[in-house]
Amino acid sequence: MAAYCMVQITVHNADEYAKYAALAGPAVTKYGGEFLARGGKCVTKEGPVQLRNVVIKFSDFETAETFYDSPEYKEALAFALADGVSTRNYTIVEGV
Repeated sequence: MAAYCMVQITVHNADEYAKYAALAGPAVTKYGGEFLARGGKCVTKEGPVQLRNVVIKFSDFETAETFYDSPEYKEALAFALADGVSTRNYTIVEGV
């Protein structure tokens, strides 16, 4: 059963965040992920506003977790999670 990584992001430092994006995309591909939404137009109807939204589909929940915990993605996260670079919510959810 497919699983989806849903990420809501507010980028505070675009130059440093670009370093994350350059590494994260290839890591998604390596683990068989498919971007269903990546930035683009959005409107927040409830909750705190996050200006960038990403949805990634993986073949199953275990693969989504393996991707998130992978060395390739951890290297990318070091840029995204650095002080002042971004505020993020990251959720993995199993599909129906």
